[in-house]
Amino acid sequence: MRAVVAAAFRQDDEADLVEALHTAGDAAIALVAELDRSIVGHALFSPMRSPERCLGLAPVSVMPALQGRGIGAALIRAGLERARNEDWRGVFVLGHADYYPRFGFSPEAARGFVSPFAGPHFMFLPLTDDAPHEGRARYGAAFGG
Repeated sequence: MRAVVAAAFRQDDEADLVEALHTAGDAAIALVAELDRSIVGHALFSPMRSPERCLGLAPVSVMPALQGRGIGAALIRAGLERARNEDWRGVFVLGHADYYPRFGFSPEAARGFVSPFAGPHFMFLPLTDDAPHEGRARYGAAFGG
């Protein structure tokens, strides 16, 4: 997994984050994509410190030679489906404003949350009718919060 994450981001920061989240027990949903018995993609959903029963999606990684083939999208969709089935209330993401809205994420849905990441790339996807609409959005300690 580490090699996939490092290759996808062309640096070790996100790979270090994934390792720290797993070490801290903050990998609520971790998915991999395999091709020819090799891991080629990875997506991680970790519990937020607040709001309660919400997740943060980060990072999503696909080997550079295989990007653009729908692997990351499939991982995200599978993770969101699992989050719904496990009764998580919502998912935050800090990501590309042209990519994540296709999954239902929206900066407008995140506007009511106070976060150091607030802005056009900070998005929220409510998963339940009782999903929060405002408050503090705090990621786990591995994110530096």
